[in-house]
Amino acid sequence: MPAAAQERTAVKNGFDLAAASGKTILVMRPTVRVGAQSTGGMFEPNGDWTDQSRKNIDAALSKIQTKLGNKVVVAPEAYGNEARIAEEYAALFAAVSRSVINYQFFVGNRLPTKKRDNKANVFDWSLGSGVSDLPGAKNADYALFIYNKDAYGSTGRKLLQAVALLGPGIGIKSGEHAGYAGLVDLKTGDILWLNADGAMGGDVRTAEGADKRVNQLLEEFPGSSIAKEPTAVAGAGK
Repeated sequence: MPAAAQERTAVKNGFDLAAASGKTILVMRPTVRVGAQSTGGMFEPNGDWTDQSRKNIDAALSKIQTKLGNKVVVAPEAYGNEARIAEEYAALFAAVSRSVINYQFFVGNRLPTKKRDNKANVFDWSLGSGVSDLPGAKNADYALFIYNKDAYGSTGRKLLQAVALLGPGIGIKSGEHAGYAGLVDLKTGDILWLNADGAMGGDVRTAEGADKRVNQLLEEFPGSSIAKEPTAVAGAGK
């Protein structure tokens, strides 16, 4: 994936969120996918890993919420049509985040419709005004979406990577550790802040690793006291 190893953060032009602003942030249920990466590179979900990682990420989020700088409420449990809407927007957020990485952050792939924006340093992406129908949206100003996917390289994948290194210079990547966090305006659907990283640290299957991942996802969140971590050696903590 282009630019997958580069962390990128963007803010919509003119947006600013100060601490203690009186605004309310609705934290949506994080999307968590954890599994193995097969020898051929396919994602193979692991239910036990996913369940444990979700618990760890939820606990890490609970601990860090006080640092977000503004009032935080957790989205209510959704059922039926509301659950479907929440799932659809979570999937849309992930898809748009990938598009931002590929077509705005990565210069070589910039979309023709985004070329002017890139030259003018404009960040202009949206999920659409339908976000106002999300469960809990009526009592909040912004929604915080989080997407996390970890595919740990299988033994076969790691062996393939080792063999490739001895061959004609064909790069084989073992493992995928992607995370996206975004703040969305609940009236317009505009993405106001996005932190998207295709090579994150921290093993979310452990409590300590989940703390590290969530801190990376939310570092430099608007109005927060979450500082950016020092740049780590590539591959550390994976």
